[in-house]
Amino acid sequence: MEREWSTEVPGVLRLPSGRLIRGRALRRPLDPTATVPSYGVYLQGRPPADVPWPHRWLRWPDFRLPADRAAARTVLTEAWERSATERVEIACGGGRGRTGTALACLAVLDGVPAEEAVTFVRRHYARGAVETPWQRRYVGRFG
Repeated sequence: MEREWSTEVPGVLRLPSGRLIRGRALRRPLDPTATVPSYGVYLQGRPPADVPWPHRWLRWPDFRLPADRAAARTVLTEAWERSATERVEIACGGGRGRTGTALACLAVLDGVPAEEAVTFVRRHYARGAVETPWQRRYVGRFG
């Protein structure tokens, strides 16, 4: 089994350290032939549908911030650590706002200055990532 994502997989973000993490929209069904993650973090207001791989749910309502910021830091740090040896995916409903915010926080953990992390994710993952001003502020304070 591959230990990391292929850079050919849509939504894969390469962090400065070389770690690869996939961002994804849960509203779009996963292609049955797609590579599955070995670990997932799902950012939703309600628990996600069950998946056959290890995962964590972080209560994070759409267009908002995580309900428990201490838990968010713990979950995102674990995802970043696991991404060194596993295929980690971060996903929310649309794959842009919450996912982009979480990816920007992972970029901060990976050494990107907090004030540059949103720009980094918009350049390398999706232009529309990190949708709201409070999500941008959250990333800025994450560092």
